[in-house]
Amino acid sequence: MPEICRFFGIVIKMFWDDHNPPHFHAIYADEEALIDITSLALFAGRLSPRALGLVIEWATLHQHELLDDWCRAEKQRPIEKIEPLR
Repeated sequence: MPEICRFFGIVIKMFWDDHNPPHFHAIYADEEALIDITSLALFAGRLSPRALGLVIEWATLHQHELLDDWCRAEKQRPIEKIEPLR
C-alpha cells in the first residue's frame, strides 16, 4: 500500500485497485481509519478526534489530488505523493 503523505505522525496510504467507495487509509499510532474521498467522512475504523480533524483538514485541501490518485490506483498506475499539512 503506497504511502502518499505523512504529517504530524499521521500516515496516509492508498491501495492499488481497492474497493469502492473511493477512499484512503489514515494511520496514527495503533489506530487506522478509512476516509471516503467524496464526502470526507470516516466510514471504517477510528482515529482520535485530534488526528481525525487534521486528516479531514488535509483531505479538504487535497480532495482533487486524492481523487486523481484514486483513478491512477484503479488503473494500476503509480500514485503520486501529496503535499503534507503544515
